[in-house]
Amino acid sequence: MTHQDYRYQQPFPKIGIRPTIDGRRKGVRESLEEQTMRMATSVAELISSELRYADGSPVECVVAETCIGGVAEAAAAATLFSRSNVGVTITVTPCWCYGTETMDMSPSTPTAIWGFNGTERPGAVYLAAVLSAHAQKGIPAFGIYGEDVQDGGDTTIPDDVRDKLLRFSRAGLAAATMKGQAYLSIGSVSMGIAGSIVNDSFFQEYLGMRNEYVDMSELTRRIEEEIYDPEEYERALAWVKDNCNEGPDNNPEHLQSDRKRKDDEWETVVKMTQIVRDLMAGNPKLASLGYEEEAMGHHAIVSGFQGQRQWTDHAPNGDFLESILNSTFDWNGKRAPYLVATENDSLNGVSMLFGSLLTQTAQIFADVRTYWSPDSVKRVTGYQLEGHAAAGILHLINSGSAALDGTGEQSKDGKPVLKPFWDITDEEVQHCLKATSWRPASVEYFRGGGYSADFLTKGGMPVTMTRLNLVKGLGPVLQIAQGYTVDLPEQVHDTLDQRTDPTWPSTWFAPILTGSGAFTSVYEVMNQWGANHGSISYGHIGADLITLASILRIPVNMHNVPEAEIFRPRAWGLFGTSEPEGADYRACHVFGPLYR
Repeated sequence: MTHQDYRYQQPFPKIGIRPTIDGRRKGVRESLEEQTMRMATSVAELISSELRYADGSPVECVVAETCIGGVAEAAAAATLFSRSNVGVTITVTPCWCYGTETMDMSPSTPTAIWGFNGTERPGAVYLAAVLSAHAQKGIPAFGIYGEDVQDGGDTTIPDDVRDKLLRFSRAGLAAATMKGQAYLSIGSVSMGIAGSIVNDSFFQEYLGMRNEYVDMSELTRRIEEEIYDPEEYERALAWVKDNCNEGPDNNPEHLQSDRKRKDDEWETVVKMTQIVRDLMAGNPKLASLGYEEEAMGHHAIVSGFQGQRQWTDHAPNGDFLESILNSTFDWNGKRAPYLVATENDSLNGVSMLFGSLLTQTAQIFADVRTYWSPDSVKRVTGYQLEGHAAAGILHLINSGSAALDGTGEQSKDGKPVLKPFWDITDEEVQHCLKATSWRPASVEYFRGGGYSADFLTKGGMPVTMTRLNLVKGLGPVLQIAQGYTVDLPEQVHDTLDQRTDPTWPSTWFAPILTGSGAFTSVYEVMNQWGANHGSISYGHIGADLITLASILRIPVNMHNVPEAEIFRPRAWGLFGTSEPEGADYRACHVFGPLYR
């Protein structure tokens, strides 16, 4: 069994397709059976051809064995779905059906309904009726209704319906995938950062996740007692020596370590990387070494490493382990990221998790460090910002823990991108590694030494910055800012970068401004950001994040997503249509956490 097989030994959630039909026999139902079932299989084929799980395999759909015309068949479908690990359901119908008799009554299963827009049979009437039932019973469902009328018997999926089916499926699968998984807290609170005060009620009630905890001394134990795969360690260390370029030491000469200590630190950070991965996902090799308990892991889909200061005042920092695990490759080849939050910021870890599940790509963990106005850049460098950056930029930079995919050295159609691991070429892996310099850590911050990744993200990529925050008395809220990475002239970047810590990775980010709310200016985006960290995903995925947040009942307090792209359960409109943001808050409060 390979490590990746072990990692994914638990099955992924499937999407259940519910072909729902008018239950009246002797003519009505019989005339609709074929069309209804074809709608269901078309949806299943669309989803399986477009979406993949974290291991790269196609998303699986389970179609009910019969059309659902009443409660008995609804119950039979529910039983089938329960046996088949279905975590998301989509109901499809071209006709009138008996609403409360055919609806999916699972309160914690994300549910959508596609009602066919045709004139021959009233699919839209059923859609309205069953969505009303969902609202009345407190089980919000997404309604999908095509804008254009289709002819009877037409089983093609219009583009607008297709977009909503895929958006809902991505978000629904993200919610279903988190359920039953764990957040592993390695250490505790880092430097008083509120996000590293892990709130177990939030994880349990909103995400359906459990919390696992180990002290950072567990790393010391496993290093000293050699509780790691020694063969993999030798292979990993050789890979690091061949592929990880050590950069200049920025420390004052009297604080610089000698070569032996630096080599010792390389050996330690490689072992730390193996150990944190094993803590998260387990490793069957450990059982063969006599460590059966350690081989099990903590079933963690995301983790956080406290590091500062109790660890980093004494031992090499966690920058290398975080950067490598968050990337889509290591010495074992290409694979899905192991998400690790710097400074055990669990809320930014969840933000990373949302982005990773929706895109299957690596996430960039960063401080939202500095707002640079056009006037400030002009004053310091003489350069006038232009293009996407014309209204100002944000400097996203942290202590070397960003995924190496964040270099932007992967490409599609000649443009920089971040890809799922199955699309990345070996050449692109090498480009990412060559674009990264591993700088000896600043001992003023990290007395125990270590290495920080140093790279500059390529400009021109559409990205989305996200942050989850907790507010006493309110609960979780989500922030979303879509924008673009920015290229600056080399001398301008160097001048601005030298004013902070030049040994860390930099991403220059320009959010898209809308002229209202938090997006009246780049300054206001910075001013309204809820914490010191943010997670950056490739692509403008704000609409998917909004859909996911509504499934989990997390309101969104700021975003710059076009209104036409926003897709929430139909019941949200019953809380008001003129102020969608206020309606979102009210709906999330009334319906409450998904797993409460």
